[in-house]
Amino acid sequence: MEGAKGPQGRRLPAARDAAEPADLPDEAPLAGGLRVRLKDVAAHAGVSRATVSLVLRKSPLVKAETRAKVEEAMAGLGYVYNRSAANLRSGASRTVGLVLCEITTPNFAQLTAGIDEVLGTEGYMAFIGNAAEDAARQREVLVRMQEHGVDGLVVVASENTRADALEEGACARMPCVLAQRRVEGFPADYVGPDYAAGMELVTEHLIALGHRNIAFIGGVRRIAPLAERMAGFHRALRRHRLKSGAVVPCAVIDRSSGYTAARELLAKGDIPSAIVCYNDVVAFGVMLALDERGLVPGRDVAVVGCDDVDEAGLHRPALTTFTTDPRVVGREAARLLLRRIAHPERPREEIIIPPRLVIRQSCGAGTVAKRPTGGAR
Repeated sequence: MEGAKGPQGRRLPAARDAAEPADLPDEAPLAGGLRVRLKDVAAHAGVSRATVSLVLRKSPLVKAETRAKVEEAMAGLGYVYNRSAANLRSGASRTVGLVLCEITTPNFAQLTAGIDEVLGTEGYMAFIGNAAEDAARQREVLVRMQEHGVDGLVVVASENTRADALEEGACARMPCVLAQRRVEGFPADYVGPDYAAGMELVTEHLIALGHRNIAFIGGVRRIAPLAERMAGFHRALRRHRLKSGAVVPCAVIDRSSGYTAARELLAKGDIPSAIVCYNDVVAFGVMLALDERGLVPGRDVAVVGCDDVDEAGLHRPALTTFTTDPRVVGREAARLLLRRIAHPERPREEIIIPPRLVIRQSCGAGTVAKRPTGGAR
């Protein structure tokens, strides 16, 4: 039975049906204080309230035609599922915290997209926080995420993150997955690329092409991915009894850092025959600096990167690199976190994504496009 009218002539909510599931709120607030009830949606769609509840739960028991009718009724009436009320009843927020060391590079955009793909299909949402490579800010973001009641965390750790810092951020007391960057001594699940194997691949490729003076550009932060990259680089050189060329550190966020570092290297006069770059973004900047000096990447100096971002294949010359598949890392991190949320006591798991060498023009193994005689390039 519908509720009585209130002092403003509005219908007051009637008592909920006894059969209604406990974790579904009966009402959804609208602007102006009006409320649309499940009963209203059911009446508009010509179905029972139980059917509306099943639609809201995305139950496979509801026929597609009926689901469409209910969804059309909800849209027409302006019903919005009050998830926060349902979360209070169920004790789960259906949200996770994604804490990134920084958010400006294509790599982390792809990682976030992969995480979102999986969470969306499972009815979860991600809150994203940017630590900006600051360990103190990271701790603040971690605590804030938990204040908002997230069910778990995916963390790409900032520079100088220690295990005890993550423990202080309460990561050890809830489901947590580390992605792309390991933190020594912190016993969390981990998903990331095999950076060492990837760097070994591209360095071996350069050596096979005959290069012996091979420089490395990029990396100033004390983070695991830099150590892993350098380990793979040096391992390939040692295998062939070669000494490392110049190693020029720089930030790895944008191409300007690679450009500046390459100019510094070229100014010294000892021009290497090949340059291995920390990532593709740095490599784009390195190629700009080479071009400025009249040196053609792939002909005069070979250049290789890491990540295989979308622009790598469209650059001129196209960039030789290796895949780190950040979108795949994101998907696996999300799946791993959901498994950890469902089964907190399961054994620790580690997923390593293998690299794949992508050979293009910038290493000299392909045909370098002719330089135009004028105009924009």
